[in-house]
Amino acid sequence: MIEFLSAYYTWLKIAHLIAVTAWMVGLLYLPRLYAYHAGVEPGSGEDEIFKIMEYRLLLLLMNPAMLAVFVIGILLIIVTGAGGPGSGGWMHAKLVLTLIMGGLQGMLSRIRRTFARGENTRSAAFYRGLHWVLIALLVAVVILALRKPF
Repeated sequence: MIEFLSAYYTWLKIAHLIAVTAWMVGLLYLPRLYAYHAGVEPGSGEDEIFKIMEYRLLLLLMNPAMLAVFVIGILLIIVTGAGGPGSGGWMHAKLVLTLIMGGLQGMLSRIRRTFARGENTRSAAFYRGLHWVLIALLVAVVILALRKPF
């Protein structure tokens, strides 16, 4: 199996990069949608539009992209042996940060359900701050992946 995957290594990297890009688009956009959504009246027409946008973003983009990131990432680890003995700790740090981003997606999914029920209690400022946390995680993962600092 490793021989087969090695033959398609470049395509795996391309697919992984596309999936990461799609996932990050969703992770960065959804908190901004929530920031705007927090300012509208529950039950209004705007509220209903935000609910549809948030649901579709999670269902059609973020969930499949996150699944692809993890599956293809695992395949790339198998092919390259990254994270194994002597390869440095950068991959472990990258994996921890990626798992944190996955956990944050779970949190964003729960928040979507509170908006759907009209029970949001958080401010727009909270969601704008969460957006910047996700940007910081993205920057850290990119640095780890490209520089492999340790």
